[in-house]
Amino acid sequence: MYNLPNFVHQHFDKTAEELGETEKRVLKKAHERKIVSTDINAAFSANASYGERLADGIARVGGSWAFIVCFLLFLVFWCVVNTIVLLTRAFDPYPFIFLNLVLSMIAAIQAPIIMMSQNRQTERDRFEAAKDYEVNLKAELEVLSLHQKIDMQVLTELSVVKEEIAKLSKLVTEKNGASG
Repeated sequence: MYNLPNFVHQHFDKTAEELGETEKRVLKKAHERKIVSTDINAAFSANASYGERLADGIARVGGSWAFIVCFLLFLVFWCVVNTIVLLTRAFDPYPFIFLNLVLSMIAAIQAPIIMMSQNRQTERDRFEAAKDYEVNLKAELEVLSLHQKIDMQVLTELSVVKEEIAKLSKLVTEKNGASG
């Protein structure tokens, strides 16, 4: 396709040895005429452990309106059962101490799980930004390569036109010399 060391020096202004891993990978893809994979979900999820996938699932459920509504209904049910239905034999009477304990334990477990999921989302965003950089870099390299090809084509055609002009000038000069 092109002289690789010359191409690297022209477009990156450094030697091939000075290129980073990302640039080398993108150059290889460009040289092989292959696309840079942009399926971020599959690429990122492939490296996820069971615990990370579980944390993502818990955060997805715990941060949904369905969970909030269901939990609100559970709290209302708990309060109604322990105040109205079981007036004399309530297992958790009015200040609902046991309910507070359960809610505290749920919050103590759920908060770190949600933080793990948020950290993973941050990693995913960084991964996505890196993939976007690779795609943009490859696109820029392809555009530069096309410019280079067009420039070479124009120079070739220009040299052919110059040769033709020189031949025509020579013919005109010979014709003018022969008729004069």
